[in-house]
Amino acid sequence: MERLLRTCHIRNQLARECMAECLGVYVLILFGCGSVAQVTTTEDKKGQYLSINLGFALGVTFGVFVSRGVSGAHLNPAVSLSLCALGRHPWMKLPFYVFFQVLGAFLAAATVGLQYYDAILTYSRGELTATGATATAGIFATYPADYLSVWGGVVDQVIGTAALLLCVLALADQRNSSVPDALQPVLVGAAVLVIGISMGSNSGYALNPARDFGPRLFTYIAGWGVDVFKAGGGWWWVPIVAPCVGALLGTLIYELMIEVHHPLPPSELQTSSQDATEDKMRLELEPDCEKC
Repeated sequence: MERLLRTCHIRNQLARECMAECLGVYVLILFGCGSVAQVTTTEDKKGQYLSINLGFALGVTFGVFVSRGVSGAHLNPAVSLSLCALGRHPWMKLPFYVFFQVLGAFLAAATVGLQYYDAILTYSRGELTATGATATAGIFATYPADYLSVWGGVVDQVIGTAALLLCVLALADQRNSSVPDALQPVLVGAAVLVIGISMGSNSGYALNPARDFGPRLFTYIAGWGVDVFKAGGGWWWVPIVAPCVGALLGTLIYELMIEVHHPLPPSELQTSSQDATEDKMRLELEPDCEKC
């Protein structure tokens, strides 16, 4: 077995990172959408709304544990985009990360669909629908509440994702607070939990283009049809675009209000002092052109 596993070893770093992102998102959606399926198909008899929040929070936590040592555990195209904007992740890798994040979400949704196939058909009386009293497409992707306008949903997702990035950047900022490395995934999951508890009723707090589009694509292929893209007034694009805008906004707010104001560490202060001294000496040694 050990010899067989060695033959499967992939040396390409990008390929390894992409597989880690795919598996991390798979774990996230498996537990998250699985919790929605259980609550929905049992009509709140084996879980309630808090169960869904906990499912996604713990899904994020274990998804981060699975992938962080290889890829950094972005698990979200909006997070990858923000890190690229900060210069902490290569732009060249962005499309690969996004593709495999969506793939992981699609595969996880397919797994949940297979696992709960009989329960979904029984609950929906054999009709796979995106709207109505027995709609089941919401098990996999997010849809707005009846009262929510499309632009209200945009605002909702921008605010929610901005809040997520504020928390994620704060946890990763060692000059702000020294959070133990092993505790960070748990606190990221806690951030998702509190966002779900406080901001989930409007549209299901997608916060993640891959988390929404991958499962939505699965439902389109698996029998729910084109209604998954038409429901909610053509809602499908909101969980893709708005989280990206919100992530960039949250990143900008954290950078401008917190990170840019940190004092320079001693090593950088020493370097800056040396550079200033060298510049001063160079100016003193240069001839006065007006006297030449």
